[in-house]
Amino acid sequence: MFHMVSLEPIDYLVIGHITVDLTSSGPVLGGSAFYAALTAQSLGLRVGVVTVRASEIPLDLLEGIPVITGTAEHSTTFENTYTSAGRVQYLRHVAPKVDFALVPEVWRRAKIIHLAPVAQEVEPLLPPDFKPTLLGLTLQGWLRTWDAHGKVGPCAWPAADSALSQAGAGVFSMEDIANDEEMLEHLAHSSRILAVTEAAEGARLFWHGDSRRFRPPNVSEVDPTGAGDIFAASFFVRLLNTRDPWEAARFANRMAAISVTRVGFAGIPTPDEARSCLLEVL
Repeated sequence: MFHMVSLEPIDYLVIGHITVDLTSSGPVLGGSAFYAALTAQSLGLRVGVVTVRASEIPLDLLEGIPVITGTAEHSTTFENTYTSAGRVQYLRHVAPKVDFALVPEVWRRAKIIHLAPVAQEVEPLLPPDFKPTLLGLTLQGWLRTWDAHGKVGPCAWPAADSALSQAGAGVFSMEDIANDEEMLEHLAHSSRILAVTEAAEGARLFWHGDSRRFRPPNVSEVDPTGAGDIFAASFFVRLLNTRDPWEAARFANRMAAISVTRVGFAGIPTPDEARSCLLEVL
């Protein structure tokens, strides 16, 4: 069973769980798919989402973005606590995996297909009838596991080499791999283009055996939620448009910096802010 929407061709398809995030002010929508979709929309693309979720929170915030939704008893639900040592995260519910069969044919040729798992819910290899110009992966959902109490931690990713060799680009954070530089080197070696975010330190980009660090603008951080997903969507869009990973990283860094100055989804840069970021890197 799934909820179907009216379908038109799209530019940017994101596949992954839209989550419920438990916060001190109550439950809110979250997940990589949620933040990436809104970012791509802000950048002027026609966006579609394929997810599996329950209906605890309506999708009003995704106005103008068609969403195909497989059904679940509970949406994937996270509870995050931010401490001086970093984020402590618990997984309270896990929705079923996202079946690629949910994706309509007209969406399988989107210019960008973004696989955006948060809890191992998306297979990392596309079926052969999916033909994006750029396949982008956010790795976090394949790099995490959780214990019997739901506490989230890093894990090995056996499919890394095959998945990254198929993809045009990948994005993850050093937090996702517990700051393991050896694992970072392995992932970079397996990738065409790999960006790794490092919170206030900005990002590093690996391409053609070279790596560069991109420092972020100096901003006052209010809430880092979603910043990595905003970076990823911005990076994929700019990479498709320019074929220049360095410029794409500079642009994504500025978009992510804006996002941490506001709380939650309010951090998603506006179209005007996106244009300003673009002018800064040209």
